[in-house]
Amino acid sequence: MLWAGRGLRNERVVSRRAQSAQIAAQVQAAWRDWLSAERDRLALWLPVALAVGILLWFVLPWAPWRAAAALVLLALTAGGGLAGQRPLALAAGFALAGMAAVEVRVAGNTHAVLADRIVATFDARVVGVEPVAGGGQRLVLAARALPGGISRARLTLRGEAPPVPVGALVRLRALLSPPAGAAVPGGLDLARRAWFDAIGATGVVMGPVAVLAPPPPGPRLWLDQARARLQALITARVPGEAGALAAAFVTGQQRAIPEPATQAMRDSGLAHLMSISGLHIAVVVGGIAWLARLGLALWPWLALRVPVPTIALGLGALAGAAYTLLAGAQVPTVRAAIAAAIVVLGMMLGRQAISLRLLGAAALAILLVRPEVLLGASFQLSFAAVIGIVALYESRLGRWLAQPRDDESWWQSLARGAAALLASGLVAEVALSGIGLYHFGRGGLYGIGANLIAIPFTSFVVLPMLMLALLGEALGTGLLWPIAGWAMQMLIDLADQVAALPGAVLTAVVPAPAFALGAAGGLWLALWQTGVRWWGVVPMLAAMLIAIQAPLPDLLVSGDGRHLGLRLADGRLGHSRERVGDYLIGVWSESIGADSDDALWLGHTGLARCSPDACVLEVLRDGRRWRVLATASTALIPRATMAPACAAADIVVSDRRLPGWCRPRWLLLDRARLGVTGAVAIRLVGGTVATARDAVGDRPWQVRADSPQMRQSRFRHLPS
Repeated sequence: MLWAGRGLRNERVVSRRAQSAQIAAQVQAAWRDWLSAERDRLALWLPVALAVGILLWFVLPWAPWRAAAALVLLALTAGGGLAGQRPLALAAGFALAGMAAVEVRVAGNTHAVLADRIVATFDARVVGVEPVAGGGQRLVLAARALPGGISRARLTLRGEAPPVPVGALVRLRALLSPPAGAAVPGGLDLARRAWFDAIGATGVVMGPVAVLAPPPPGPRLWLDQARARLQALITARVPGEAGALAAAFVTGQQRAIPEPATQAMRDSGLAHLMSISGLHIAVVVGGIAWLARLGLALWPWLALRVPVPTIALGLGALAGAAYTLLAGAQVPTVRAAIAAAIVVLGMMLGRQAISLRLLGAAALAILLVRPEVLLGASFQLSFAAVIGIVALYESRLGRWLAQPRDDESWWQSLARGAAALLASGLVAEVALSGIGLYHFGRGGLYGIGANLIAIPFTSFVVLPMLMLALLGEALGTGLLWPIAGWAMQMLIDLADQVAALPGAVLTAVVPAPAFALGAAGGLWLALWQTGVRWWGVVPMLAAMLIAIQAPLPDLLVSGDGRHLGLRLADGRLGHSRERVGDYLIGVWSESIGADSDDALWLGHTGLARCSPDACVLEVLRDGRRWRVLATASTALIPRATMAPACAAADIVVSDRRLPGWCRPRWLLLDRARLGVTGAVAIRLVGGTVATARDAVGDRPWQVRADSPQMRQSRFRHLPS
């Protein structure tokens, strides 16, 4: 009996092992079949892997963490290669290459960053000028030895003043500051952007700018000077916001567009038209190629002896490259120019012109040279829309919409074209909405309908009229400028009308994990072609749930301690000082999902007792009452008054260094502590504190908190 029982158990063990082996074989066969079916799509994930490596470098704040991640990727690359898992090895290798690309970019961009605010008079060369909405200019200055050891600074020249010529040697007096970091923890880090632009300080010009020497002759600054001349020409021919938008279409400089027009374009879903990207490049390349082909075909002798279509396409590609350089070679423009060049090359060779592989090649080219652009809204918006549309037309539905049929009538062809345009708009809007909500905290709900009107109007009216007006200017006539201005104004009026519709704007807070999940799900949905692609809907739904349940901060403190923000019970933003900059109000409102137009001074809410020197807030959260004290001036408050106020407060916020006898019950955020932490966000329920420096680590674009410069500035008071 014993032997029989053992035999029966052995038979069961053998049977289970056989079943397990059979299941493993089936899984392996299904895996091989799926890889075989998706073989053509595997290469599309290589740019994604490169982007993951770049993202790892920026997400991991400390060098040892980044080194550990690089070692893990190196092990996966080697292990995948030895085990015959080529997709794993390639993915890990490209992710490792992404981290290496950032390291190379950082090593090649080393420069000094100003440690503290100073006022200085100095001489410098003007290397960039951009007009600012409402009057004024933004100057980029370079010199061998600017104050603080920096080599380049970006300054704002306020008020109406003669344009400063690009390339001129100037002398000026300016208030210089280190580039500002993130205004809210986890928000846009302006210091990082400035560092990658080689800017070591920002500030404001104090007084007039004296031109010591005119721009030197030579081609070095020709493009910048041509851009400045075109900007001045267009805004002179077309006044107002229409002229500023027309100049942005040509030069890529958007800061001259008034803020109301910019916000209307965003709220209507038309903000992508302000950046020179695929639409603009396509019109220029296609228009020049069409004109060149028409002109060359009019010469029979030449048309019979040379390939006119090929030459016309080449001229169109050259025009696109020239347009890209003239517009400053911004990320969307470069991406569109690379894509256009590949399209033209494909048409010359008789290959498929537009594909996801084309976009992957463009992404690889941009990210290897400038990996930091991955974090910007411009790169994400420009690629997301095109990936979604191309993926649509590579699907069965897209091929049905795009394929003309011999037996269809004219109205069927028209209906199919309208359906294709509507589907393209819907896909683009879905692809862009999450990115817009993540970066700007708001998005337009009627963008599909607005783009159905705006994109054809821009393609066939606005851009051609602008090109003809410039051509007429070159020929000595400005008769077409009023028509070009009318077309631009019609586009702005459309944005205003759509943005003013009821419920046109959706405000929401999308945390970084939700955004990452949504992006991963969208790429999964777009890049695969078998049924497994629909699994991408799962992380997208998870991203929506995380965004809906995301906890919002109750208190926000600026990095210099001057400003305190409170999320009111009705969701609006309250601020501790009557005068606050529009940028800070906008960023704070986005971080709590509020409308910046509804922000108000806390002295008008009844929640605060404010004097010219301080505000005391009473905040009720989850049944507990919190008292917050915030200083509001540089005046000295006597100890007899300040010490009891500190002791009675749970949180004290100040833009000065407070003495040791100021001891609140929970948290002190004065100039010394904020010099280490940067901007702060506080959730009173649970008592959690997030700081902007949590994600900075040992980055080169911030002065380290333990450096001599930071230790000195921590205890040095400078008047506001």
